[in-house]
Amino acid sequence: MKRIFVAGHRGMVGSAIVRQLKSHSNVDIVTRTRSELDLTNQQAVDDFFATENIDQVYLAAAKVGGIHANNTYPADFIYENLMIECNIINSAFKAGVKQLLFLGSSCIYPKLAVQPMQETALLTGTLEETNEPYAIAKIAGIKLCESYNRQYGVDYRSVMPTNLYGPNDNFHPENSHVIPALLRRFHEAKLAGDEQVVAWGSGKPMREFLHVADMAAASIHVMELERDIYDANTEPMLSHINVGTGIDCTIRELVETVAKVTGFTGSIVFDATKPDGAPRKLMNVERLAALGWTYNIDLEQGLADAYAWFLANQDSFRG
Repeated sequence: MKRIFVAGHRGMVGSAIVRQLKSHSNVDIVTRTRSELDLTNQQAVDDFFATENIDQVYLAAAKVGGIHANNTYPADFIYENLMIECNIINSAFKAGVKQLLFLGSSCIYPKLAVQPMQETALLTGTLEETNEPYAIAKIAGIKLCESYNRQYGVDYRSVMPTNLYGPNDNFHPENSHVIPALLRRFHEAKLAGDEQVVAWGSGKPMREFLHVADMAAASIHVMELERDIYDANTEPMLSHINVGTGIDCTIRELVETVAKVTGFTGSIVFDATKPDGAPRKLMNVERLAALGWTYNIDLEQGLADAYAWFLANQDSFRG
């Protein structure tokens, strides 16, 4: 029986990984709530790994948020994420855990990186200003995995997802990412009978979106790859792999699709005084495709699924 610790199992990605791991045989899934284990507490994490005999770790725990949250709480974002990944990776190593998967973010790449962004673009330019502290923490996580692999010969891998959405997302009106924020805003506008909805930014930036069920499937796929196959498709000292669809759309197109899915029939106004973020963020997913995985859920289908989950969980969603 393989004991697998999913850090962040209540989050959007962690819960999706748990759902999919449950279908696997000979797996004992280990989880801890924040009240049971404070991942920013080094001693507590050390004690957990010293006693739990963990074989694999999915490091999906993180402090996450959209542009507003990143701008408002930069110290929280860099501190908490650094502490979580440092504690888990180091404590896992000390406890003899040989396999670990770190989940990062596409914001690790430079703001003006050549599109679509290849894994080799890391640390080749200036980061996008609004989420630089979060991005630096995620880059540190990649480098932690690389460094432990190099020095100790463990097998710690990293996957860099594009923008994720789906069940168990954070629908907070201010601190959420773009898709849950839009789904909630358009839903409430429909209920209120509003004639228009104002969307942040110009609508021109290009973004790529991946349903969280696909992200979970990709994570498990990468974790379970034989090491020689994985190493053959990653360059020396480059331990991370992009995860996405390889297809993007404008924010305007996204907003219009959200309006369609939620049934909002009013007009849409774009507030160009609000920040756009990076002009385009599209992942090059050739390496992942070479390793045998591609996405399954298209955007409109995925948005409909996320909206259905929101409708079913309005009274209890996170945030």
